[in-house]
Amino acid sequence: MSLAEGQEVALVIEKPAAGGRMIARHLGQVVLVRGAIPGERVRAWIERAERQMAFAVTREVVEPSPDRRPSGPDPLCGGALYSHIRYDRQLAIKSDVIRDAFARLGRHPIENAVSVAGSPEEGYRMRARFHVRAGRAGFYREGTHELCDAGGTHQLGDAAVSAVTALAEALERDTAGAVTSIAVTENIAATERAVHLDLAPGARPTTASLERHAAAAGLRGISARTAAGEALVAGDPIVRDPLSALVADDASGAVLQRHAESFFQGNRFLLRDLVTAVVGAVPDDGEVLDLYAGVGLFSAALAAAGRSEITAVEGDRAGGADLRENARPHAPRLKARIQRVEDYLSARAAHREVTIVIDPPRTGLSKEAADRLLRQRPARIVYVSCDPATLARDARKMLDAGYRLEGVRAFDLFPNTPHVETLAVFIRA
Repeated sequence: MSLAEGQEVALVIEKPAAGGRMIARHLGQVVLVRGAIPGERVRAWIERAERQMAFAVTREVVEPSPDRRPSGPDPLCGGALYSHIRYDRQLAIKSDVIRDAFARLGRHPIENAVSVAGSPEEGYRMRARFHVRAGRAGFYREGTHELCDAGGTHQLGDAAVSAVTALAEALERDTAGAVTSIAVTENIAATERAVHLDLAPGARPTTASLERHAAAAGLRGISARTAAGEALVAGDPIVRDPLSALVADDASGAVLQRHAESFFQGNRFLLRDLVTAVVGAVPDDGEVLDLYAGVGLFSAALAAAGRSEITAVEGDRAGGADLRENARPHAPRLKARIQRVEDYLSARAAHREVTIVIDPPRTGLSKEAADRLLRQRPARIVYVSCDPATLARDARKMLDAGYRLEGVRAFDLFPNTPHVETLAVFIRA
């Protein structure tokens, strides 16, 4: 008999599922359980039931795992779903999730465990988006639009949380309801901080007021964009890191800049390791394409490490502006193209000896992008992914196109969450 909402059942947790829940079965029906660990016996309450699957939350741990620990103060506050799991077990679970995705979706079993580099669990985060309501800034509680205390998750440093909190309160006093969210970004050393505001329709704070609030909150600057698309800038809303913080043999003296509006990897402790791994996966000679380049994290690092003939492609307006500036010191070896990846690949002649680095959004490669990328017949594809499922799906396309998987490794950029960054390298057979 199928499960029903509100029912309480005894379950044995089998293995992790993507997204943070764990898999159990009740009379053959799959149950995705929140707040459990593989191997545990729990009593769980059914939140939602479908024909072949149900969703449940742990109510009582009957036989706890030795890897269970006290969870954070609010385990449903963004970034804390795994906080009840001992950290080394979190890394093992993420390794299992990656292998499961490759086996099920990529139809390419990985025999050995995937190495997942660990991170300090607190203060790791360099960028985050806070939602704002009536002058209060916070994260959303899992599956809701309820605000929760971002500081309690300890992902960000206290100074970042304090700056955003003070700014939200000041903006509310100045113009009630004008700001709907605040994106904050820091440099690696946490000595520079800037924010970008999402404004409610009709809101347009003055530059003078933004400059005053930036100074009071200890920010380098504030950027904003009105609902009509008008850009507002106060101070210098950019943070910068020396490339030498990311590339061991960099002697260029160049910096990597970014606005809070631009995408950037979030973990200050693993950023250098990730960059080093990507640079190490790219041959010393030959042309390199960096697609979905963002502000140029990988392409600028490749240039600083001595690679030449690099083209970085980014379609986002904000990220593209930073990419142009970050590419400038490395010209002509590094060229920036601000356009859609699909459009760039469509106009480009195939070059069989090129290495392509890709770091697409969570949705992975669009069908158009995947088709056009594979028509290039690159010698090597270095794929950085924040989602094991879409990586495995795209991996199947590459394997079917005649590539072999040379290696997979991962980086735990978001401890205590189900998220994991994976690096996969494909070689043309």
